[in-house]
Amino acid sequence: MSTFVLVHGAWHGSWCWDRVVPHLHAAGHRTVVPTLTGLGERASELTPEVGLSVHVDDIVAVLSDATEPVVLVGHSYSGLVVRQAADQLPDAVERLALVDAWFGDDGVSLFDLAPDWFREAMEDMAAAGGDGWRIPPPPAETVGVTEPADQAWVEPRLTPQPILTFIEPTRLTGAVDSVPTSAIVVEPSAFPFRQLAAGAGLEPAALDTGHDVMVTAPQALATLLTNQTRGRTTT
Repeated sequence: MSTFVLVHGAWHGSWCWDRVVPHLHAAGHRTVVPTLTGLGERASELTPEVGLSVHVDDIVAVLSDATEPVVLVGHSYSGLVVRQAADQLPDAVERLALVDAWFGDDGVSLFDLAPDWFREAMEDMAAAGGDGWRIPPPPAETVGVTEPADQAWVEPRLTPQPILTFIEPTRLTGAVDSVPTSAIVVEPSAFPFRQLAAGAGLEPAALDTGHDVMVTAPQALATLLTNQTRGRTTT
């Protein structure tokens, strides 16, 4: 039995893991599902000063409260969040699981890792609909949610993302490199998540689904997370 700390990505909240949690519980695991400052049900806390370091502090607090090492899971943007948190408290993390995730070396930001078209689109969205510092939620289809019923569940729950989270660089000492890490990617993808994993020496498991895999393929994702925690690589 493991405790999984499931960390959502940009525009989302803890709600996005609702379909995964029952499968992890059925496999005998425990879950902790935080919402990052200013997002989801914490949207009222959003300010221009909310950046990557604020979200890292959120997860460091969760790790500090844990009674045993956890499996720390980060989706998309939160690949950066969970790695920096694990770098600060490596002994609190049994394993890192990066799910279609952005991550990189010390000193790089999400915008450094992303294609130019993505950065330009986010800056344009913030300028047009977020006073320059908030990025309005994109349509669910752009995060791989294509079923109308799923879109109707996801879109009302998405909240603006502070652009500082994409600009602020990650700060790593290198301690995170001692934490066992696995990766999961979805394919096909317009983003370089497989390349980022390969650059870190990881051989990711792949799922044929959308980027919001916790919404579109929750049972398959839970199975992969459980298998990777047990040291298996079944896809």
